[in-house]
Amino acid sequence: MKQFITVGQIINTHGVKGELKIYPLTDDLRRFRKLQRVYIDGIEKSVVWCKLQSDKVILKIEDIDSIEEAVRYKEKYLEVPREEAIKLPEGSYFIADIIGCNVVDENGVEYGKIADVIKTGSNDVYWIKEEKELLIPALKDIVISMDMENKRIVIKPVETWQ
Repeated sequence: MKQFITVGQIINTHGVKGELKIYPLTDDLRRFRKLQRVYIDGIEKSVVWCKLQSDKVILKIEDIDSIEEAVRYKEKYLEVPREEAIKLPEGSYFIADIIGCNVVDENGVEYGKIADVIKTGSNDVYWIKEEKELLIPALKDIVISMDMENKRIVIKPVETWQ
């Protein structure tokens, strides 16, 4: 499992004093209020303050004090150590842990590795982008088991989904 969890992406500057506009990659925007430190390119940075917008976050990070400095961070990711990540309810997983899992069905047929997770609003969709692309709805009726330790997800056979 990854040691760091990505919680947001810097999408732009905000103001002239080095504030950063963040696109959150987490379900709960309020988690940013509790951030005291983040990692950008593996370098630890202290969070000075946070302001929540309707769907974005404005962060003031130590040592980023001008718009010129802030521009250099555009499109970079904010990460937190796994131990500081929000505790997930049972049966929920970080996208970073799902990506790369091998998908097999109950009959042992292998479909490939999950390359991406698409958030649709009603349910997530696991995307396998190998020789044959496959979109797997993350529904209890289809996904039988998820073993993050062994990077293995078992689903019902594709032909039974209809």
